[in-house]
Amino acid sequence: MERKALNLLFLLLLPILIFSCEIRQEIKKGSEPKIALVLSGGSAKGFAHIGVIRVLEQEKIPIHMIVGTSVGSLIGGLYASNPDSFQLEWTAFKIEKGDILDFSLVYSKLGPVMGVRLENFIEKEAKVKKIEETKIPFFPVATDLNTGETVILEKGSLARAIRASCAIPGVFVPVNFAGRTLVDGGVTNNIPCDIAKSKGADIVIAVNLLSSVKNYNVDSVIDIIGQSISIMMFEKNKEKLKYAHIVIEPDVKNVSLFDFSKKKELMEEGIRAAKAQVPRIRELIRSFKGEI
Repeated sequence: MERKALNLLFLLLLPILIFSCEIRQEIKKGSEPKIALVLSGGSAKGFAHIGVIRVLEQEKIPIHMIVGTSVGSLIGGLYASNPDSFQLEWTAFKIEKGDILDFSLVYSKLGPVMGVRLENFIEKEAKVKKIEETKIPFFPVATDLNTGETVILEKGSLARAIRASCAIPGVFVPVNFAGRTLVDGGVTNNIPCDIAKSKGADIVIAVNLLSSVKNYNVDSVIDIIGQSISIMMFEKNKEKLKYAHIVIEPDVKNVSLFDFSKKKELMEEGIRAAKAQVPRIRELIRSFKGEI
């Protein structure tokens, strides 16, 4: 008798439970998507990232997190600390090769470039001092030189984390951070779309600066190292880009990795490439919200 009563009660409650589940599903479908911006490495080519950010800001496309490798962490970290594309452009135009490449024979056994100037530049220009204080959640990516692991830097000095993420092996001295010896994140994950997904992103917008590795402006030892690393990363990028919903690929193939003379052209190319993807981004957002 008791069992029959329980069965009857279940049958009476079943429509209510189904209706409740439908409401929860509808609320989830109609919610705002969490959008991640993933910025790849590419040294001086990274000025194109600024053009992309300007378009997203002007089009009022929200950015809920930024994941960056190498120069992607530099541009992404500066913006995450102060989400103002005008200020970002102003800061970027002040960056010169001497702010990045501080050569020193003393450290030549570990790398000809110390990276101290880069860290000092970020320390001066960023509006916050720690990764966990950025206004937009920010995840710079580096590589553990001893273990080969991809490392997501989530706490501690913003300037040092970015320096570590940018430490191209063979060029920059490796960076000690949180008990690890770190080099450029591009060694293991140059466009970390998978990390954005693991951090809860619903829509991943990736900016890929390595859609092509052709470069006929290789005329120094540093250029040779940088180009060689780019070639190695090219195939790995394809696997990571499978996690992206939108891939923005500025045409930067004719700019060498340490050419700081084409900032304006690179920003304009970033703007052009981003504008072409705005309709698709809006469509994805509307689809997630259940509006189409």
